[in-house]
Amino acid sequence: MKDIMGLMKKAQEMQSRMQDMQAELERTEVEGLSGGGLVRVTLTAKGAMKGVAIDASLLKADEKEIVEDLILAAHEDARKKAERAMEEKMKSITDGLPLPPGMKLPF
Repeated sequence: MKDIMGLMKKAQEMQSRMQDMQAELERTEVEGLSGGGLVRVTLTAKGAMKGVAIDASLLKADEKEIVEDLILAAHEDARKKAERAMEEKMKSITDGLPLPPGMKLPF
């Protein structure tokens, strides 16, 4: 019976840490770059876009498609960084819990 109570307590602690982590991920920002830093995209670690910055040297009518591609590349770079940040936060929360290999939280 002690094992079940201990497991319940750990589950409650983990739930609390998960809520804290979710709030922290909303505040954590990552920046993606492309075109040697000429295009910057800022996302929260949860993937919400917060901003786009484009160097003035790219704002030429005949380079519209290049700028669009650079924005997509910067967004992808930021999204990957956000995923890594989330994975690192999850590792710190679930450290010490007996979870099966490959199990991802939140469910």
